[in-house]
Amino acid sequence: MNRQTLGYIAFTAFLLAVPMLGIYPVFAMKIMCYALFACAFNLLLGFTGLLSFGHAAFLGAAAYASAHAMKVWGFSTELGILFGVAVAGVLGFVMGLLAIRRSGIYFAMITMALAQMVFFFFLQAKFTGGEDGLQGVPRGTLFGLINLKNDVNLYYVIVGLFMFGYFLIWRTVHSPFGQVLKAIRENEARTISLGYDVEKFKLLAFVLSAMLAGLAGSAKMLVFVSATLSDATWQMSGLVILMTLIGGMGTLVGPVIGALIIVMLENKVGDMGIWLTKTTGIEWFTRLGESVTIVIGLIFIVCVLSFRRGLVGEFNAWVERRKGGKVPTISTAH
Repeated sequence: MNRQTLGYIAFTAFLLAVPMLGIYPVFAMKIMCYALFACAFNLLLGFTGLLSFGHAAFLGAAAYASAHAMKVWGFSTELGILFGVAVAGVLGFVMGLLAIRRSGIYFAMITMALAQMVFFFFLQAKFTGGEDGLQGVPRGTLFGLINLKNDVNLYYVIVGLFMFGYFLIWRTVHSPFGQVLKAIRENEARTISLGYDVEKFKLLAFVLSAMLAGLAGSAKMLVFVSATLSDATWQMSGLVILMTLIGGMGTLVGPVIGALIIVMLENKVGDMGIWLTKTTGIEWFTRLGESVTIVIGLIFIVCVLSFRRGLVGEFNAWVERRKGGKVPTISTAH
């Protein structure tokens, strides 16, 4: 049994033990939802080389679809989640068809423009509740047996969804399909010369990434029993890029680490400001929580300048240098 397998087993054991360690289940579930979202985005950027600035559209679309289906149509929890993932997949297919014919900055700008159209649709549509969003969505029961109103029960369901999504990404990356995606990332022209239909592979990767992002959106809606516009903003698309780059794009664990760092910063910077105010007597520090984006931006700058491969990428490179192996070069998005 190799170290990677042992690491996955230890990580799974830790996730299962979280409620017994006194960690607030809702906080842990939020981290897993964002981690799954970042992993889904990394499948597109880190392994295919496509930089999307509109991935929040899939997170928000799935959240709204699942919330509406469960609250208004009376769908069961499992059907509501599946419906949200399906809506995200259809939206990903449509956006992918329009975007994959371009590359580089043009691809990024097209995805951002389409995502903004989706955002304004959510803002004006009656079924979304506008700026108030959909509140008070019933969690229901899973398969009619497990009461999800209990945070601990819901926590283990979210663990299952996260592990399923992570395993699906792991299996995709290590499949022949995943090898073609890596080839597209490294040299698209050469991949075309080998006879592969590159646009088809890009579209499949885009749809799969959208559906996994949708799974994260439906799970997040279930945790907070609401779907709001904040899930579909361009800031959310930027946040998932930060998570991926800080953790390490092109690595499986990197986006999880990046999501952990970003979520902890969002929750702890305010507490740190209060502590600094009590310690120094300077009241300005109490406003530090409102400036969390500044702190995240500074960390991003440091990571770009000092850890160009991200935290996990630089660690892997250091291990390879210790072994005397070849350190992989940094890939750029097409």
